Amino acid sequence: MVVHLLSLALAFHGGTAARPAITARSAAAVASSTAASKEIDVEAIGKYAGAVAVQMGAVSATFGAVDLATDALGVTLPWQAVAGLFWGLSLKSRVFSPLDNARPDLKKAVDGEATRGFNDRIMPSWTPPGVTFPIMWVLVVGPLRALSSTLVWEATGMHLLNPVLLCIMLHLSVGDTWNTVNNVERRLGAAVPGVACVLASACFAATQFYSVSEKAGSLLGLTAVWITVAGLLIADTWRINAAEAGSKWEGEPLFPVKGEVATRFWFEK
Repeated sequence: MVVHLLSLALAFHGGTAARPAITARSAAAVASSTAASKEIDVEAIGKYAGAVAVQMGAVSATFGAVDLATDALGVTLPWQAVAGLFWGLSLKSRVFSPLDNARPDLKKAVDGEATRGFNDRIMPSWTPPGVTFPIMWVLVVGPLRALSSTLVWEATGMHLLNPVLLCIMLHLSVGDTWNTVNNVERRLGAAVPGVACVLASACFAATQFYSVSEKAGSLLGLTAVWITVAGLLIADTWRINAAEAGSKWEGEPLFPVKGEVATRFWFEK
């Protein structure tokens, strides 16, 4: 949603009657994989950076191919198609990522069972109701990204492959990588600076959008407010799970550490 529908909708789901209680023992299990080791996982960091680079390369190639095709045919994409494209990318940009970006299992989540990023950690008491997240990502954040990107597309020559539009794709790529860190690998500590990177990339994209269209920059900037809320929730989740893991407060390191979790690309066994 990093700047994404189901992962955040479920990963940030608040307490309900169907949600099983998560005890201090469960919280300890979340942190156990990193408790014995504080050695930074350099390989994981390298793969995170590589994943963003690969994703940006794939997106750039796709945008360039579309531009070449439209130029060769002498046509221009209708603005509605561009808006739909960026709305879809806002929700499904992970198709370009080489990392495992699997979202939580919807059926398990609905049944109150533990799945990736859902019911597998203690959530803050102020967590918004789960229905808030799909509403925000699908009906608010997604349209804001789509509309602002369309305005930039119109203001920069109606080509997809341009530096300004690639800024929002960088934001989405960072968000997809963060999803792997938080929901797939469950690195609660590393997820904190990770979501800060998502917020920073959103602000950067908004400033670049503003440079070519004040309206586009302002619209995209609004999404940073929601990402800030998500970031605070991630930070508080890290704090709570660390605090519940034992009598002595010792938070999971704010960086990926070597342990049971291994960062893999989807094609690796």
